[in-house]
Amino acid sequence: MLVLVTYDVSMEDASGPGRLRRIAKLCESSGQRVQYSVFECVVDPAQWTRLRHSLLAAYDEERDSLRFYFLGSNWQRRIEHHGAGASYDPEQDTLIL
Repeated sequence: MLVLVTYDVSMEDASGPGRLRRIAKLCESSGQRVQYSVFECVVDPAQWTRLRHSLLAAYDEERDSLRFYFLGSNWQRRIEHHGAGASYDPEQDTLIL
């Protein structure tokens, strides 16, 4: 299934940059960055459970925001891309930046 993970981490306190790095690294380990704080993650249910648990443990619920969008297994019809940045198929392509 494809899950779109988005986040907004507050930088108003000294621990903000560390939380931002931790959340970004967790997302990078499971998905492809498509915008600064947006990742497309193709995961099975067990992988999703681990990723979700790790993300919820890393963020500050009083200061930060996490949003998960479940696009399912028939996600190709639900995504349309225009403009800058190369489009890719997360189940076929691997982007190395």
